[in-house]
Amino acid sequence: MSEKTRQYLLLHGIVLIWGFTGLLGKLIHLPADLIVWYRLLIAVVGLFIGIRLMGKSLTLPDRNILLKASMVGAFVGLHWITFYYSIQWSTASLGILCMATTSLHVTWLEPLILKRPFSWLQFVLSLIIISGILLVTGDFNTNEWKALALGLGSALCAAIFSVNNAKLAQTCPAHNLSLIELSMAFVLLTGALALQQKVSLSMFHISLSDFLWLLFLGLICTSFAFLASVDLAKKLGPFTVSLTINLEPVYTIGLAAWILHEHEKLNPLFYVGAAIIMITVFCNSWLQRKFGTTETPH
Repeated sequence: MSEKTRQYLLLHGIVLIWGFTGLLGKLIHLPADLIVWYRLLIAVVGLFIGIRLMGKSLTLPDRNILLKASMVGAFVGLHWITFYYSIQWSTASLGILCMATTSLHVTWLEPLILKRPFSWLQFVLSLIIISGILLVTGDFNTNEWKALALGLGSALCAAIFSVNNAKLAQTCPAHNLSLIELSMAFVLLTGALALQQKVSLSMFHISLSDFLWLLFLGLICTSFAFLASVDLAKKLGPFTVSLTINLEPVYTIGLAAWILHEHEKLNPLFYVGAAIIMITVFCNSWLQRKFGTTETPH
């Protein structure tokens, strides 16, 4: 097997791992805020160890960059919390499909934050994605509408994080930036839980299965996947990585049907809407490559 083939297999393995994160909201029997708290704690420790083992230096940026990275970290935590609540109130398939609307928010955020020209092409593609979501929401009940609102809010937070990260990465190494953002997200979430009087020893009373899933989520899905994807982006190119990441909803829906039997809960219109969303996302990546537009990092 060639080195290039191993790299492609590793990339698809990482995207499959990311696709699995949505299912963990169902498999871990904890509230969404505690899932994210554990994920951040384990990820920060794992990322720090991984960076040191790779021989990369850790430096503290200037106060201005540190403040901006801390604010972005807050959106990381909020993104994950709303994402997992969306999944717990509905299905993993719906949660991951909502994330496809991230591109709609990026369309208007990039001109504001990165001072790039407004892209009417991306705006039109985003509207097509919305039409797919309207098909998905054909027979929603009250809880599913709440889940949809949280999922769309999660996508907005992801877009804010992504666009701001693109700007900050120009002045700060990616591994430093990620460690600062995840650490600040952990500190802020711990403070929020403390204000709600949720911080106690009872937080650590979890089942063995939940603990093992949390380790998988924090170490494999977050720390390892981040470090490996950064390395693969250098070897395979950012477009190849970005295009492959678009398979995440496909993997999530497939895994949800196999493990959680969600296909029994979803009507055919859901899959029609899902197909429209995923085809549009692929077209967006192809058009970006063809016309040389700039992509936002995952």
